[in-house]
Amino acid sequence: MIRVVIAEDQAMLLGALSALLEIESDIEVIARARNGDEALDVVRTHRPDVLLTDIEMPGKTGLEVAGAIRQEALPTRVVILTTFARAGYLRRALDVGASGYLLKDSPAEQLANAIRRVHAGGRAVDPELAAEAWGEPDPLTDRERQVLRRAGEGQATGEIAEALHLTEGTVRNYLSEAISKLGAQNRVEAARIAREKGWL
Repeated sequence: MIRVVIAEDQAMLLGALSALLEIESDIEVIARARNGDEALDVVRTHRPDVLLTDIEMPGKTGLEVAGAIRQEALPTRVVILTTFARAGYLRRALDVGASGYLLKDSPAEQLANAIRRVHAGGRAVDPELAAEAWGEPDPLTDRERQVLRRAGEGQATGEIAEALHLTEGTVRNYLSEAISKLGAQNRVEAARIAREKGWL
């Protein structure tokens, strides 16, 4: 049996994915998580074969969870399931160690097959996105991305500094760098550009 954990913050979709995979005779959903922090805790506890995770979730993103799994050398392989058909996201997913990247509007049978392929040591990536992924590289550093994401959510410089344990001057420097790299006029525009390209 392939032991799977599903991380998805939308309750209806979480239930639907579980039901869809439970139909498969060789796949067992052993746990579910509603956010990124919970997903990482569940993976550490249960050590599933595969984590099927969304990208945008409360707490840690799916990409941050994948990165932590790789950093901690956990045996779980990661498949990203997302609505974001953005090459930048795919590239970042592969960079942090994800083995699969599928879109939520893919045919249902592709999901189980992707889990099997990844469990067997292969990759499962949407082919059109794969071709695009090696186009324009992501210019942002991880820190610039963290600061810009929070700024894009409307957090003030002081709030960002406190949350990330930085000085306000350092936060302003990161924002200035990100704005400059993206050719934006301000932090809001920079966050929009980065999000559209899948870099946030």
